[in-house]
Formats: sequence, C-alpha cells, structure tokens
Amino acid sequence: MGEPTTNDTAFERYVLPEIEVLLRVANSLTRNYAEAEDLVQDTLIRAYRGIDGFDGRHARAWLLTILRNTHINRNRRRRPELLRDPDAATDRMISAASEDRTDAMIDDEMDVEIVRALDSLDEPFRRVVELVDIDGLTYAEAAEVLDVPVGTVMSRLHRARSRIRERLDRVGFAPRITS
Repeated sequence: MGEPTTNDTAFERYVLPEIEVLLRVANSLTRNYAEAEDLVQDTLIRAYRGIDGFDGRHARAWLLTILRNTHINRNRRRRPELLRDPDAATDRMISAASEDRTDAMIDDEMDVEIVRALDSLDEPFRRVVELVDIDGLTYAEAAEVLDVPVGTVMSRLHRARSRIRERLDRVGFAPRITS
C-alpha cells in the first residue's frame, strides 16, 4: 500500500466525521435502516469521487446535498419498478406499516401521543421536526436537506411544534402553567 493521496486525506478529514449525521438523516428520509445504510454508502462513494472539487467549507451541508440528491435519484429510478411490480410495492407498504405500529407500541402513553401527533402532521412539517428535533440538524442543515430557505424551516418548525402542543393539550398531556 502506498501513501495516502490528498483525496484520501480530505475524505478522512471532512467526510468521515459526518457519517453518523448522514445516517440519521438517511434514516429519516427512508424510514428503513437498511435502506438508509445503502443511501449513505452511495453518498460516500459520490463524495469520494467529488472530494477533489470540494473547497473544504461547510462539509456537512455539502454532504447533505449529495445525500438529498442521491435519495431523489434513487427514488426516480425506483418508480418504474414499483409500477411494474405492484405486489412487491404492496408487500413493502404492509411491512413498513407493521414496523410503524410496532415502534408506536410503547408503554408510556405520552410517548404514544407524541408519536401520534408527529404522524398527524403533514409531510413538510413532520420532516422538519424529524430533521431538527429528532436528528439534531441545525436550521441551515435541514434547509439543505429539504432544499428550502432557512426561514421556511423555521416557519414549518414553529407551526409543527404548535400543532403537536395543541394535540397534547387536547389529550391532557400539555404542561399547565400555574401561578
């Protein structure tokens, strides 16, 4: 084995520290851990191939953009397959629904209500909550993943949190302010 190349060094410095974040975001996008791992692997391959064009600034944003674009491309390629094989698509949907039900079957009633509140949100609002509050991304990073302005992330997050609070209040779990 020879000496590491400049690309290897840049990859180790900028990309490897972000793998956990990439995996969390990929898991949010796919809602399937095995698929998320595949998405991250494809992202890492693309990042390695493009590392020589990377300027060293905002590595996470650069990688999240690659991840988002890779995810979009994978879904585009997958659609014709789903149309050709509806039985497989149905089996995947049933399996995913079963996993979701299993995940939601937790003992703590408040956790169940939080999950229900999150699930009741429209997709754009739920995605922002998942990326910022669950995956720990900054507003700017979430904006990169979603390909929307930071202000849109902030607005959606505010509205989503308000809707979750309202639902928890309706079922008796919201904190009460007492004087």
